Amino acid sequence: MSYTALYRKFRPDNFADVKGQDHIVTTLTNQIKANRIGHAYLFCGTRGTGKTTVAKILAKAVNCQHPVNGSPCNECEMCRAIQAGTSMNVIEIDAASNNGVDNIREIREEVSYRPTEGNYKVYIIDEVHMLSTGAFNALLKTLEEPPSYVIFILATTEAHKIPITILSRCQRYDFHRISIDTIAARLDELLKAEGVEAEEKAVRYVAKAGDGSMRDALSLLDQCIAFYLGETLTYDKVLDVLGAVDTEVFSQLLRRVLAGDVTGAIRVLEELIVGGRELGQFVSDFTWYMRNLLLVKTSENPEEAIDVSSENLKLLQEESEMVDVETLMRYIRIFSDLSNQIRFAAQKRVLVEIALIKLCRPAMETNLDSVLDRIRVLEQKIEERPALQVIASQAGSGLNPVNGQEAVPQKKPQKAAPEDLQKIVANWKVIVSQTTAVFKQALLKSIPKYNGETGEPVLFVEFQTPLGRNYPDDSEAKQELQQIIEQHLGKSIELHMLVAEEHQHTNLTQITVDQAIRENIHMDVVVEED
Repeated sequence: MSYTALYRKFRPDNFADVKGQDHIVTTLTNQIKANRIGHAYLFCGTRGTGKTTVAKILAKAVNCQHPVNGSPCNECEMCRAIQAGTSMNVIEIDAASNNGVDNIREIREEVSYRPTEGNYKVYIIDEVHMLSTGAFNALLKTLEEPPSYVIFILATTEAHKIPITILSRCQRYDFHRISIDTIAARLDELLKAEGVEAEEKAVRYVAKAGDGSMRDALSLLDQCIAFYLGETLTYDKVLDVLGAVDTEVFSQLLRRVLAGDVTGAIRVLEELIVGGRELGQFVSDFTWYMRNLLLVKTSENPEEAIDVSSENLKLLQEESEMVDVETLMRYIRIFSDLSNQIRFAAQKRVLVEIALIKLCRPAMETNLDSVLDRIRVLEQKIEERPALQVIASQAGSGLNPVNGQEAVPQKKPQKAAPEDLQKIVANWKVIVSQTTAVFKQALLKSIPKYNGETGEPVLFVEFQTPLGRNYPDDSEAKQELQQIIEQHLGKSIELHMLVAEEHQHTNLTQITVDQAIRENIHMDVVVEED
């Protein structure tokens, strides 16, 4: 016996088995139970959402001799004949290949004859939007006033192409895209019935790849099972069969792009191509990955906005902190344009490489979001440098080397600041940039000081604004800053945090960085005193 594809083998034969279209199933079963059956139905929706399946179940239900709660019994003669495709009462027509006026005239002639058995003659016209204008006009009168024993079920994926005169004569039902959870649950049922073991992560990826279509998901699952026949279906195996890319690779690629590393980004792409990954699928998946990052960054409840596991959501939240909204929107725009170009391109790899270079080099574009990305890159470079040249110029101009404000003249302290404290101040902007959220804003308005009388290697962070009042007693914030300083200095140091208006330490003075600048820039800094 020949093999039957999964989507055909497990096609629902009653309303209870139809998944993801509860609003339609409930309405139709109520109509059948109350004997309020319409004469014309229009089923709209994307591919693989159950339009033709529901049409066939409805055709059985209206002719069933012993319906059960509005569903066909699938045991009587009429149900069996319709299921086998031998019943004269159910006529399926493909409008894509039978779209002329003559085809519709044949229907008009046939409807004048009563069904030989059963209650209704049901005409299922699939892809009805493919009918010609003349064919639609020929169908109008029959559709409006058919005999009492005739039901028309029109199915289409493009309802906007159907004339309004046809739409107004039908009960319209819109089939929704099926959720990933619903598809995954159905795939689990079928896998158990087939005796195939599969990882949950693998099943969910197939469900996601189905893009809301149950039939597409079943076809992909069929392909994966056939490739690894008799083996457990793992996540990695599914990626291999579908030519898809693991999300870890997207994370690596994003980091290369944010760093402006063109060579590294191209190398990641090279590894994907050598691994046999399909470039069109890669572009689509990477765009979706960036879309998830954008939703995580902008949504108040990201767990409701995107469909990922809690583990992946945590990773997305961490990575969303690495990039701003404007940059993500630019990346998505470039890859969305790429997905349209790559479908018909002969040199897909070249197009993808150009797109990656655009991501890494915002100067190649003149859009506003590209300008914002260029500013981000410049800011990042400034933060990564020791900022010693800036400090040197500010020291020479009488400005505060930490916050750039005019320095307050102070009497020369008895003892110079320890070398360790000078190194900390020389890297103060870099240190502050690594702190988090509101704490960072408070530190930007603070001044690092030391005890000028004792000269001890104790760092006093003096907050200059009311924003800093929350931190002198915050042990977690203190520990965070100490750890960052230790990473830069290579040793731990005693730290105290104070608010300028509230402390009574009159012996604290600002730290100069003359020695640190000389050692790092190899030049003397002359500070002119008034």
